[in-house]
Amino acid sequence: MPVPVPQQRSVPAAETSHGDLTLLVIEDDPAGTTITVPELSAAAGTRVRVRTARNLTEAARLLTDDVDCILLDLALPLTGGGSGPGTPTTDAGTAGTGTSGGSLPEPVSARADELAALTHVLRIAPLHAVLALTAQDDTELAAEAVRVGAQDYLFRGELDARVLSRAIRYAVERKRADIAQHQLTESRLRAQENARLERGLLPTPLLDGSGLSFAARYRPGRSRALLGGDFYDVVRTPDGTVHAMIGDVCGHGPDEAALGVELRIAWRALTLAGLCGDELLSTLQQVLEHERQSEEIFATLCTVDIAPDGRRAGLCLAGHPAPLLARHGLPARLLPYEDGGPALGLLPRARWPRRQVELGGAWSLMMYTDGLIEGRAGNGGSERLGQDGMVAMVNSRLEQGLAGEELLEAAVAEVRELNGGELTDDVAVLLLGRDPERIRRWGGSAPRSHPASVDRQPSPPVARAARAQRPPL
Repeated sequence: MPVPVPQQRSVPAAETSHGDLTLLVIEDDPAGTTITVPELSAAAGTRVRVRTARNLTEAARLLTDDVDCILLDLALPLTGGGSGPGTPTTDAGTAGTGTSGGSLPEPVSARADELAALTHVLRIAPLHAVLALTAQDDTELAAEAVRVGAQDYLFRGELDARVLSRAIRYAVERKRADIAQHQLTESRLRAQENARLERGLLPTPLLDGSGLSFAARYRPGRSRALLGGDFYDVVRTPDGTVHAMIGDVCGHGPDEAALGVELRIAWRALTLAGLCGDELLSTLQQVLEHERQSEEIFATLCTVDIAPDGRRAGLCLAGHPAPLLARHGLPARLLPYEDGGPALGLLPRARWPRRQVELGGAWSLMMYTDGLIEGRAGNGGSERLGQDGMVAMVNSRLEQGLAGEELLEAAVAEVRELNGGELTDDVAVLLLGRDPERIRRWGGSAPRSHPASVDRQPSPPVARAARAQRPPL
């Protein structure tokens, strides 16, 4: 009865063995090694199991998960042993491409014909350590075997139990190191790609010439995620109006994150094209209806358009929490939310009225998603923080003289602390501010704003004396 061909393991055998070793010898005449199991075990200081295969087909059947190392005779014919699951079907001169197990593709060799058996073994066993066995007078071929992918080489004339046992140990550990290094390289490349995605997907605020300050914080709820279903953006149109938006797509998966990015980009394009208020939200709802995966998907949205003089704003709410306004010298309060409309995607012909809001001379406006207010309120209970708890928390931080980035970092940190750990929902929060004194110092404009980072580390604290000189915005 034929032995079934085993599947390639997902981790190296060296990580699963506990001292015992299994060696698979692939040679036309396995007895020619003249090394017995007792000799090898004594030299290695541990029990060594030896399996023998006369051709690649038989080797493929014996290549089970407990094999730690393969000793391959480079003189082995590539097609010896007849057809079967282990018989290679590709050209003998083609290097292997590896598998998903984490090994690098074997490079093409100038002596590919002589190394055809090796490249085939590397292809079917990308996570196993491989030792090449060759004639003593062919050092160039032995070195080429290592360059192609073998962990080490041995000469037949110098082969003994001690040399072989040491080579097995070395090859296994080197293979583990090679795989770990390859995984580290992949992780670094993935991190670099994530950074590029972050720069591309998170918005860069367009506020030059507005005189307004800007700060934002973004924390996706999914573990190790780059983006969640929350989204925001800020742009200044040629007439001097500053438009700000924050929204939340229901759900936390990658589909919701992608939809959030689509809605943000659509909002920016429509805003720069001159749309605002009900007309803009109606168009966004059409985008949502065409792009969502299910009719149950909806999105909440809050938009604010601030007049060029910075003293008034129009507010539209689509099922979203109302922003928080803090005027100079006064406690923060929620803006009116009674006239808000439904979330996008719920009602086909919904309307979203625009409400006029007086901001005043010096102010801060905080826009946020519900992830900031739906965490626990502390004391180990199940009570939610809610909007009232958030207002009290922000006012407490304002009394301490915090503003801008410091205020957002402190607020998000306190919300996590009250929740007793990481928040399960996405969190996005942005802060716009107007300080006439600062505008005069900068000659009618504010410093260039920068996009928020994902899960940014808190910046170093500023001295309390320096903070006390600034207005509590």
